[in-house]
This record gives sequence, structure tokens and C-alpha cells, in this order.
Amino acid sequence: MSLFSKLFKKKNEDEGSQKRDVLLDVATRFQLDRHAFTGTMSKFHVAKEIATGKLFGIKFLDAEKTAYFNARFKGLNKPKEAEIAMQIKHPLIVETYEYGKTTAGVEYILMEYIHGPGLDQAIRAKDPKLLPNRLTLIREMAETIQAVHDQGFIHRDICPRNFICYEPLDHLKMIDFGLTVPDEDPYRMPGNRTGTPQYMAPEIVRRRTTDQRVDIFAFGVTVYRLLTFEHPWGSTDTTGTAALIHDTQEVTPITKHRPHLHPKLAAAIHKCLEVEPNKRMESCKRFLGAIRNVELEEIA
Repeated sequence: MSLFSKLFKKKNEDEGSQKRDVLLDVATRFQLDRHAFTGTMSKFHVAKEIATGKLFGIKFLDAEKTAYFNARFKGLNKPKEAEIAMQIKHPLIVETYEYGKTTAGVEYILMEYIHGPGLDQAIRAKDPKLLPNRLTLIREMAETIQAVHDQGFIHRDICPRNFICYEPLDHLKMIDFGLTVPDEDPYRMPGNRTGTPQYMAPEIVRRRTTDQRVDIFAFGVTVYRLLTFEHPWGSTDTTGTAALIHDTQEVTPITKHRPHLHPKLAAAIHKCLEVEPNKRMESCKRFLGAIRNVELEEIA
């Protein structure tokens, strides 16, 4: 059975087992890995279910930071991260099984566990296992973003950190919907400057109206980094000021780093990085169409 057949089979099996508003006694049900991965608004552990021995990912939300983020949408009845994650279905998106609160009053999300590195780790390490698989990973990222958009959301934090790779870095899955919002007018209004600075579209930074095309811009930055191990603007600044150059400094042509990169792939990436949303690649579906006939990264 192929990987994708297994993913689709697993997805169908799990759909009927989702649980909401569960009261969880963590110590009774799980053994947590002692090492926590700290995110912007949460901590993530690998959790071994004591009764079954099965491994899960469990995310504990920081109450103060989550409340601060949600306060931006006061009166809009914004769905919770876990509610959004449960709605978005795709075989290349990590499955969310349940959510609720622990007996200590901490909100948690229980999800599928993927054993492998984050795409950001692999890029930072310039892992050679990436090299034969990059076109596959690019297409898979595009598919997952299109799935998020088709199901009525803006992800708002597309970046390598939010993709987890299978070993040996030949496939990946999208994770994390902490900043995701519905693709509706009240959530597109100027002022929500959340996200990862190095991947932020100019309209976010400049407090303009946003839409799903902010994810296209961030996807373009991600793909550029995956193919070159460099940032499009050359900056390594990770602070909030990093995004200020995204509409004041020209993108370094990707062919400067990769002179023999397939021109259709290069053109599609630069189309994603257009400063003006109306000039930007319209969707990841269009991106996939633009590189449909690209079979190799480079041309002779």
C-alpha cells in the first residue's frame, strides 16, 4: 500500500473518533516525553498513551498568550484553534483527535504524532536528504495550503516550522493552526500583525486588508529557502523588524543562488513573492499548474 493510500485510509478511520471538550487527567492517561518543544503560544510534548502504548502529539496552550491573540477578534466568536484543526481535512495535514482542558485547567490539543524533523530544522542543517525530494515537498506544501483555503481559512503562519517531515525527508505534513482565522471580512481587516516576521506579506506589516494571498507570499518565502537555504532578501534578522524590508528591498533573484533552476519554477516562486497582492500568484492551485510539467529542479 502506498504512503498516500495509507494516509487516506487512516484519515477515514479517524474521522469518527474525534472528541471535543474532554476533561483530561494527563498523568493517568499519558507518559510525557520530558523534552518540550516551545512554540509562540504553546508547549508541545510527545505523549505515550499508557493503556495502548500509542504515541501522540499533545499541545498545551498558554492561556495568557492565547487570550491576548483572541482579544483581537472580540465579539466575532472566533473558533478555537482545535475547532479549526478538526474541520480541516487532508491526508497531508496532521490529524487532530481531541481537545479540551486538563484537570489543572490547561487547554490541550491531542494530535497525530509524526516521527521526523521539522522542515525548518532540515533547512537550517542543509540536510542532504532534502535534495532529491524538494519538488515533492514543494508540491505537498502547496496542496496543504490549497486545502486550508478551500475549507474557508487563512493559515496566517506558513513557514518551514509548521511542516513536519517524514524520514527520510521524502514527504511532509502541515501542523499548527494557532494563528489561523476564517476567510471572512471581519478577519481580513487591517491590524492583525501576527505571524513569523521573515515570512510576513507586506500588507500584514503595513496594516492593510489581508486575504488568503498572505499565505501565498509566505509559501513563496518558504520555497525560496528550501531551494537555496537563503532568505529572499538576504537578511537573517528574526525580529519583528525583519518584515519591514519585504516591500522596500528587491528580492534577490533565485537564479543568483541557483543559476540552472528550472525557469518555470523560478518564475512561479517570484510570482508568489510579488509585493502587490493583485500581482501575486492567485492560489496554490495556480502555482501547481504553473509547475505541472517541471520534473527536475534544474535544466541542463
